[in-house]
Amino acid sequence: MKIVFKFTVLLFVFSFLSACSTDDHEIKFTFLQLNDVYEIKSFSGGKYGGMDRVETLHQQLLQENPNTLMFMAGDFLNPSLLSTIKVAGERISGQHIIEVMNAMKFDLVGFGNHEFDLKEPLLQKRLNESSFNWNSTNALHRVGEGRETIESFYSQKDTVITKIPRTFTFHLKDKDGTAIKIGFISPCIDSNPKDYVDYGDLYEDSKNAFNALKPKVDIVFGLTHLDVAQDKMIAEMLPEIPLLMGGHDHVNMYVKVGNAYIAKADANAKTVYVHRITFNTETKETKIVSELVEVNESIARDEKISKIIEKWNVFLDDKLKEILPDPSEVIYHAEIPLDGRDAPSRSVQTNLGQIITQAMSAAFEDKVDCAFVNGGSIRIDDELAGDITGIDIFRVLPFGGGVLKVKMKGSLLEKSLNYGRLKAGKGAYLQRYKADYNKETKEWLIEGKVIKSNKTYTVAISDFLMKGYDIPFLNMDNKEVKEVFKNDPEDLATDIRKVVIEFMKIKAE
Repeated sequence: MKIVFKFTVLLFVFSFLSACSTDDHEIKFTFLQLNDVYEIKSFSGGKYGGMDRVETLHQQLLQENPNTLMFMAGDFLNPSLLSTIKVAGERISGQHIIEVMNAMKFDLVGFGNHEFDLKEPLLQKRLNESSFNWNSTNALHRVGEGRETIESFYSQKDTVITKIPRTFTFHLKDKDGTAIKIGFISPCIDSNPKDYVDYGDLYEDSKNAFNALKPKVDIVFGLTHLDVAQDKMIAEMLPEIPLLMGGHDHVNMYVKVGNAYIAKADANAKTVYVHRITFNTETKETKIVSELVEVNESIARDEKISKIIEKWNVFLDDKLKEILPDPSEVIYHAEIPLDGRDAPSRSVQTNLGQIITQAMSAAFEDKVDCAFVNGGSIRIDDELAGDITGIDIFRVLPFGGGVLKVKMKGSLLEKSLNYGRLKAGKGAYLQRYKADYNKETKEWLIEGKVIKSNKTYTVAISDFLMKGYDIPFLNMDNKEVKEVFKNDPEDLATDIRKVVIEFMKIKAE
């Protein structure tokens, strides 16, 4: 009896311990999602954003659940004001944000269209410098003399070359032993043609990648950089993907398509998405609770990341002070956001484009018939709201350049305006002031009057355009250009950014 009793006690203890450590077939994990982050520091007078604040949130989520992964859904190497600054003759081109993201230990990033703004050698440098994982489902590398060979992009550390895969996987395991394998596809929008990039077919490539990945993992997610219509197509085409963490649209949204969700945070980490996910390995059921978190003054700044940001901020301030005495001075307050996003700037007249071109006219005391600038010169790809500083205008127009007063024949003016109109969606689309197109009569009007071919008009125009870069026939050598007035070196018009800043100061009074 004594032996039997001992055996019974031991069996009970063993059963109890086994029950306590039994796999419950359920695992919880968290995704921290960012997208379209060009600025590492906070903005709007420090009210919003800041990668140092995001890192504080990241650490809090890791404390809450060690199975926390941080993602960037494309667009971070460009555009930014810092990226345009040159050191030893070479633009920074995202070096600053790579340093920050390495320190934050991002888990996975996807390409955005703006990554391909960089020239091929500079993009390769940034890939080599990054210590986080990249994923690219459809954007591949064209190499060789005729760019005929298509292969994966890669990163290189010393002699070790790591190819960027079409899909990516993580293994997750919780305290009670529940383990799963999760996978990702990362399609990128094909809106930035470059000779070294092959975008393939994002839909076919996404479908093929998903079909190849699904048998190898428990669940597949999307880390995308597409417009929301394309995200919806992916969600409809691949209904087993429960969550697409996307970018490109710059404004937060949470869209349901069937049983799937498309999540996008605001640009520049004004907000981030936190997705708390529960997966059952027996039922294969996925539960997602998503929270849009505003990154504001209520979140403390991580000291380590703040030091990196401050280093780059001091460098930027020193460079800007060579041009502008007080770059941080608030010059204007925008109750309605000023739209500097790429797509609108290159296809419709925007309120920011109106301010820029009106400022160009004001630079010559409004003694011009009209003003225009190429939409592609607006590089912020974001909206400006609240307090606006000189730095913000430098972010809008990072390449600077002068504003010229030019006399030209009406025939050339009309031809130029038509060229810009037909280039809607491209950088050559023109933001305008006092020049309107009548769709019914198909005529251009200057202050309400039809342009006369033989009349000479005075136009305020960026010196970039007068070099023939976006409109090939619009240049100093065109015989229909009658006169180009030279700016005095002390004139505001020598720098379009100073022109806009001064105009906004007056407008704010």
